[in-house]
Amino acid sequence: MNLLILTIVLLVALGIALYHRLSLLVTTLALAAILVLYSLQVSIPYVHWVIFLAIAIPLNLKPVRKIISSKLLNVFKGIMPTISDTEQEALDAGTVWWEAEVFGGKPNWKRLHDVPPAKLTEEEQAYLNGPVEELCKMIDDWTISEYDRDMPPKMWEYIKKNGFFSFIIPKEYGGLGFSSYAQSQVLTKINSCSATVGSIVSVPNSLGPAELLLHYGTEEQKKHYLPRLASGEEVPCFALTSVEAGSDAGGIPDKGIICKGEWNGEEVLGMRLTWNKRYITLAPVATLLGLAFKLYDPDGLLGDEEDLGITCALIPTDTSGVNFGRRHHPISTPFQNGPTTGKDVFVPLDYIIGGAKNAGIGWRMLVDCLSAGRAISLPSGATGGSKAVAYTTGAYARIRKQFKVPVGYMEGVMEALARIAGKTYLIDAVRTFTAAGIDTGEKPSVASAIVKYHTTNMSREIATDGMDVHGGKAIIMGPKNYMAKAYQSAPISITVEGANILTRSLIIYGQGSIRCHPYVLKEIAATHNPDTKQAVKDFDKALFGHLGFAASNKIRTFWLGLTSSRLVFKPKSDFTGRYYQHLTRFSSTLAFLSDVTMGVLGGELKRREMISGRLGDMLSYMYIASSVLKFYDDKGRPEHDRDIVKWSLDFCMYQTQMAADGVLRNFPIGWLGKALRLVVFPLGMPVSAPSDKLQRKVARQLQEPGAMREELTHGMFKTAAEFNNAAEVDRALRLQLKIEPLVKKVASTLGVKPDNHEVVIYAEQAKNDGIITQDEYDLIIEAEKARLDIVNVDDFAPEEMVHKKV
Repeated sequence: MNLLILTIVLLVALGIALYHRLSLLVTTLALAAILVLYSLQVSIPYVHWVIFLAIAIPLNLKPVRKIISSKLLNVFKGIMPTISDTEQEALDAGTVWWEAEVFGGKPNWKRLHDVPPAKLTEEEQAYLNGPVEELCKMIDDWTISEYDRDMPPKMWEYIKKNGFFSFIIPKEYGGLGFSSYAQSQVLTKINSCSATVGSIVSVPNSLGPAELLLHYGTEEQKKHYLPRLASGEEVPCFALTSVEAGSDAGGIPDKGIICKGEWNGEEVLGMRLTWNKRYITLAPVATLLGLAFKLYDPDGLLGDEEDLGITCALIPTDTSGVNFGRRHHPISTPFQNGPTTGKDVFVPLDYIIGGAKNAGIGWRMLVDCLSAGRAISLPSGATGGSKAVAYTTGAYARIRKQFKVPVGYMEGVMEALARIAGKTYLIDAVRTFTAAGIDTGEKPSVASAIVKYHTTNMSREIATDGMDVHGGKAIIMGPKNYMAKAYQSAPISITVEGANILTRSLIIYGQGSIRCHPYVLKEIAATHNPDTKQAVKDFDKALFGHLGFAASNKIRTFWLGLTSSRLVFKPKSDFTGRYYQHLTRFSSTLAFLSDVTMGVLGGELKRREMISGRLGDMLSYMYIASSVLKFYDDKGRPEHDRDIVKWSLDFCMYQTQMAADGVLRNFPIGWLGKALRLVVFPLGMPVSAPSDKLQRKVARQLQEPGAMREELTHGMFKTAAEFNNAAEVDRALRLQLKIEPLVKKVASTLGVKPDNHEVVIYAEQAKNDGIITQDEYDLIIEAEKARLDIVNVDDFAPEEMVHKKV
């Protein structure tokens, strides 16, 4: 019995040490102390000492341990998947940030709340209130998209003159030098009016010539190009995608051959370039072409290496042999986009961004810049579009009546409205949080992929729900239709800067499992280290750290499941405290399942994209939920946000849970999946999707011009202007709410229940009978006219429907 008690005490002590992640030495000394105390007071437990010493000595004596590690290193080399040069450069690019905390099994919530809140400077706010506001007033999206299929010349001139192409360019080079958050706010507001204009403004401020020059250009290149880009004198584009290489950007066939040629009457060392690019935004109107190609040096003019790799260069589009000007027609969003080609175009070597020394490092340059840029432009577009859908759909659902009640009071519609509101909040929170991180100097490569994928995907779902709520109103095109463009253009953001299917199944978890894991990248680096002695040393440290990490996460996952994580520290004492506890539990679950899955599948995991996609979903939804907690806290934890925050967190927790459930149900080894379920969900699955009661609350709030609705849509363009349908819909909502007491008074006094078309008839009767005043009658007329202006759709003469062929 004493030995059984000792065994239990040792196992409990080991479990506590693993749960708290105590060091190997501390754990060893603690277990040894227990054995010594037992030996002094009872008897010497020989079996326990033998087992303890057999394990403790090899683990703590490094010379012995390294013998084991050297043999395991060779095994590890054999099972490691091959990592291409482009994959390695992607892994090396950017930084890991909060996503690593989420992946690590034990998030440090202080680190989350220590991130400075996203804020605008006075200058940035003035720019939003001034030039951006004026630009939005100018936007007639129907004319731009259906007739001109371009911005009018005065708008192009206004954008260039007011620095809309210079957000990321420092003031010393003539730019505005805005923060990432300010850039995001500007793009959010513009995109709430027009995705076409938003796309045109975002591209020069995203991955392209300006950003590449800032990070990698020579001082001479910066001084020449950046002021011209800032003023709009140069219009940039960047050409990466080729006909035969889309998502596989590393496989571009476009090439450059280093050779000598004539330039400005002199023989110089240069490159002869051939390319065939497509989908290049601003290419038809660009004056400066950023070009990615593979560079070769067959004659050894730069050195011994022939295949130098992907290289980036800047080429003025008036260079002989550069072909551009033709346009693609992006679905429903005709921003300037088109192909560019060139055959045997000779340019000097100093056209390479950063000069000849940067030959061959173009892919690293691109993925490094993309690590930050991908988290700004597309998420901002998704935010602007989603806010506009939420603002208009909430109002429309309240003013549109069927069966004598607002359609927004029907539970089926309420469900869609709650999704629209909740997902808009999620998009705004994760966009804001990530922009704040970038402004602290982070370049979060995995987080940017999470934000890109989930904001664009959720915005598409929001647009679909918005279309469903509007019904026939949304499917009839015309100047009155403010919904269809968001729906039609959604696939564009889904596709660009890394197609979403690829981003979810390969990048988020493929890179996340390596970059965010505290030991895997170190183990991989050791397998590629040609110095055997150093490789064994590094591998030994990483491997045994990894083993302790895995054991800790198993203990933590089971214990947190057994206690429903209620004993976990929560940094906030209000209703959000429980979500911190859930997140801590699911973080351990992700870390545990990741190690088991990588251990079982090894390199095969790279091809098991359904499994890796679900693990990536766990990482993503925990990152997004963290951003909601941070967003809510930075706003001062307002009471009017309580319901939408609960919806958002319930949604994220449920999605995280079901992703884990999907991994277990589809685990490659069936019996092991069932055994893992006992560790992960010992008491069953702990969380539920947002409740019906909560959805009804959120849906109601979206239909009322209160604090939640206004803050949810803060940052979009709401000013009454000639072409701003959103302002008209909101005006109709406010007028309808004003006249509802009057309509009830009329109905009650006259003993009628008027249909929509009878309100004015009975109001006139009530006025004549002295039930309501003339002013009250006029208000009803105004409100009904505003409502009908929104409910009605456009129609056209037959000749207007004809598109003339050029």
